[in-house]
Amino acid sequence: MLLLLGAGVVANAILARNKGFGGGWLLINFGWGLAVFAGVTVAYSSGAHLNPAVTLGLLAAGAFSPDNVVVTVLVYIVAQFIGAFIGAVLTWLAYKQHFDAEDDAAAKLGVFSTGPAIRSYTWNLITEIIGTFVLVFVVIGFSRGGDADLGVPSGLAALGALPVALLVVAIGASLGGPTGYAINPARDLGPRIAHAVLPIRGKGGSDWSYSWVPVVGPIIGGLLAGWLSLVLLPATGA
Repeated sequence: MLLLLGAGVVANAILARNKGFGGGWLLINFGWGLAVFAGVTVAYSSGAHLNPAVTLGLLAAGAFSPDNVVVTVLVYIVAQFIGAFIGAVLTWLAYKQHFDAEDDAAAKLGVFSTGPAIRSYTWNLITEIIGTFVLVFVVIGFSRGGDADLGVPSGLAALGALPVALLVVAIGASLGGPTGYAINPARDLGPRIAHAVLPIRGKGGSDWSYSWVPVVGPIIGGLLAGWLSLVLLPATGA
């Protein structure tokens, strides 16, 4: 759901002959935010684990039960990548004629994966680390913001999906310009693989030389957020 709607808004805004063509950066920001809203809503059974960086950040923050924690985390991450791949394939099917009508190979790749405005692997990595740190740190803050003694609920279930969606819109609007804000390894790598294997007319290369940045950066940012949350976001209440 996340990738179908997220990649879908990008396709609508940048592929030729779409009704949303030229919708711009803010349309994409809000589209991705609402995609997160939908994804979090339907992923309730896992605790809304859509992003390996969030999963690893929560692991670093001690949010998982020690029972079968390795298996649980691995299952989540594998499922996240599979879901991202499937969502990208469905986006291609929905926009098949527009992919065929688009002459710009870079625009086609841009539907599936992120790319930097100015290519500098070091600075692109730093941007992804910072953006993902904000995402995971604030999500952890949501879960620790309650106080049982005062009757203030805590956790994403208490807040719902909307705060997370608005957070993603804020990150995109504020920090997304340099790299396109992957802030999620599955969101970038799963669709990039789909781009590589799908029979997309005139698609060009999948830019594998950059592909490690939106994977490594978010993982580092998520882990840093989890570890620092133990000090900076102490749990309250009982």
